[in-house]
Amino acid sequence: MHSHSIDQWKHDHVFLGSQHARNERRTWVVVALTAIMMVGEIMAGWLSGSMALLADGWHMATHAVALGIAGLAYLFARQHAQSSRFSFGTGKFGDLAAFASAIILAMIAVQVAYESVVRLIHPVPIAYREAISVAVLGLAVNVLSAWLLRDTHSHHHDHGHSHEHHHHDNNLRAAYVHLLADAATSILAIAGLVVAMSAQWVWADPAVGLIGSIVIASWAYGLIRSCGAVLLDVSADKNLETVIRDRLETKGDRVTDLHVWQVGPGHRAAVISVVSDQPLAPADYKERLGGLRGLSHVTIEVETCPNPHA
Repeated sequence: MHSHSIDQWKHDHVFLGSQHARNERRTWVVVALTAIMMVGEIMAGWLSGSMALLADGWHMATHAVALGIAGLAYLFARQHAQSSRFSFGTGKFGDLAAFASAIILAMIAVQVAYESVVRLIHPVPIAYREAISVAVLGLAVNVLSAWLLRDTHSHHHDHGHSHEHHHHDNNLRAAYVHLLADAATSILAIAGLVVAMSAQWVWADPAVGLIGSIVIASWAYGLIRSCGAVLLDVSADKNLETVIRDRLETKGDRVTDLHVWQVGPGHRAAVISVVSDQPLAPADYKERLGGLRGLSHVTIEVETCPNPHA
């Protein structure tokens, strides 16, 4: 067989999300916005001697790093999409970045909780009006950034087999959760500061900080679970597995082994073993699976069932 004639049987392993380019562009815009805000807050805090401004500036720095990781993951996944070094493409880079991002988020939650407890035990005087204005400015930047990174794709349900969250881009979701966490801390900070200022309850501000840390920790946990599942090739979609079995198990054909896992946002790979008395070619079985959305890479092994009467 001539080498050029086998090209039609080859297939690529590019499993990037359908919104990859859009998400990558928007992530870098948000990284720039966050970095500008961060530098502005640190400079203003340093010039005015405000601890609130400085603390929020450095807090934003951790989010800027996490968002930068998301941006680099998009860039690397795109640049190496055709590389043969990655057996199933670079679609999981986003999940790896999101996992790292979720760990950073968990560390932020611990830091916020620690600082809140210290403030509860040792209250410090707060420049309320200045701190509130910083929180409002931070919130405005977060809301704009979160709007840029909203996952428009996730609202379209798959027709047919899957109504689960497996088509989401975890990298985008992690960046979005960082912004939500920052927005939530800003809202809680404003509420805590207003209560503390009007009622003179100095403890209200750190108490609200503790609530914020619990919310952020729960988001981090959710992200770690979903990204970890993709990285460990946890069975991606039980509904899809059922549909595959239903389509293949006809006319005495039996599925004896079935593995379905995620190789990128909205992309599944499947390895299937079929046993039959009258086996067909693998291509015939693949044809039965035609039109299943999200099934991007299928490998089928066909075995003949030994006839006990032979």
